[in-house]
Amino acid sequence: MPAAAGNPDGPVAVGYDGSEPSQLAVRWAVGYAAATGRQLKVIHAWVWPVFTKNLGPVKGVEGSGLRHAAEATLQEGVDLARSVAAGLETGPAAGPEAGLRIDGVIEPGLPAQVLRAAAHGASVLAVGHRGMGRFLGQLVGSACLDLAVHAPCPFMVVRYPDRPGQPIAAGIDEKPRREQVVAEAARMAAALNVPLQLIHMAEEQQHAPHGRHAPLHGKELLDQAVELARNLAPAVPVEGVLLERHPAPKDLLTAAAQADVLVLGAHHREGHPGSTVSSALERALCNVLIVR
Repeated sequence: MPAAAGNPDGPVAVGYDGSEPSQLAVRWAVGYAAATGRQLKVIHAWVWPVFTKNLGPVKGVEGSGLRHAAEATLQEGVDLARSVAAGLETGPAAGPEAGLRIDGVIEPGLPAQVLRAAAHGASVLAVGHRGMGRFLGQLVGSACLDLAVHAPCPFMVVRYPDRPGQPIAAGIDEKPRREQVVAEAARMAAALNVPLQLIHMAEEQQHAPHGRHAPLHGKELLDQAVELARNLAPAVPVEGVLLERHPAPKDLLTAAAQADVLVLGAHHREGHPGSTVSSALERALCNVLIVR
């Protein structure tokens, strides 16, 4: 398959902060790790050392202190992962006994910083859409934008529970990274045994160059992406969808609304992931996987 960021055979990494969205992310990560036979790494970013030095237990109060609270949060995430893994009835890893290894990592620092470092060598990094509380929620929200640009592997933002049997959708554009997007989407569709839907938003071409070396666009570009996907994942049903007439990001999100996951390429400038990715992070009606 075309080269992409991350290690396709590496662990599935997931951020956990105790919030409901992060619990959803852990559940997704366990299912994906089980479906692909990979290790699971649960990561907790311990933010309080950034703001205070009073991390130890309160004098005379057993089991207190910010350090203890952080360790308890990580253990909660690991225990949740083990519980979900033990309840799986199918797949190459039906629980810890079947080989699903689950590790926990806790590091001090802001979420994006910690998750970037801990996800090196991972096949995918998953996080929940929002964090807990107004303050930490803002930190996690900014972490999503940061990781959409700087994550060392494909970056999954989990917004909804799994939709078994629903397709993996991928937004295909004219940028060179589209081959990595197709490859990652085909890999995920094959692992989850679901169809793949490739969606191309065709931009109006004025004075488009002609000839053998002219860039592909429109139906020709989409057909090439469909052919690539079928070569990479022969057992996966692949459908191409062409959006014309001045499409906008909202049209892509509408077309992918019934998908389980929407895969997008991040085409950033000066630390920004691009308007389509930003719209998807805020408004998508499915989970979003960002490939760099």
